Amino acid sequence: MHIAILTFEGFNELDSLIALGILNRVKLPGWRVSIASPAARVRSMNGVVLEAQASPAEAGTADAVIVGSGMRTREVVADAALMAQLRLDPSRQLLGAQCSGTLVLAKLGLINGVPACTDLTTKPWVEEAGVEVLNQPFVARGNVATAGGCLASQYLAAWVIARLVGLEEARSAMHYVAPVGEKEDYVARAMKNITPFMDTALATA
Repeated sequence: MHIAILTFEGFNELDSLIALGILNRVKLPGWRVSIASPAARVRSMNGVVLEAQASPAEAGTADAVIVGSGMRTREVVADAALMAQLRLDPSRQLLGAQCSGTLVLAKLGLINGVPACTDLTTKPWVEEAGVEVLNQPFVARGNVATAGGCLASQYLAAWVIARLVGLEEARSAMHYVAPVGEKEDYVARAMKNITPFMDTALATA
């Protein structure tokens, strides 16, 4: 089971790395979480450099893909050659987008006619792409989910785990990372945000 987190130059560390950390709480044989980038190394908006573990082509074959956000997302969507590498398909993959990653999915035509979540800075650009933006942290329909606000990445990660492994595994992952003394509150909040969008998964379980 491969989950790829698409991470571009100028990425937001919270959006990519919170998801990476939570997803890696799953300790199952064959479970792999990768930073996928067009370049061998990618630099964050604050100068943190990561080495890519996968390519966009590998993301196209992953079981789930999270599109991370960053300060240069509008440059990403304007790069036709780069966008052509993103062969994502919700009919065979779970797709999630964090903050300005929603703009990437919108430009790829993967959330047409479906309301989405994003951050406040990206909101007007997503709306210009013809997508209604909701005033909430997380939403999913079928195999496509979007989240708005850096710390909403926890909901995106929990949704991916719940869809691929189950709600109990998602609860366990959230419980591990939640602050001591607030664990039950954090888990309850995460489940409140993702369980309304689990009907498809439960129906096919």
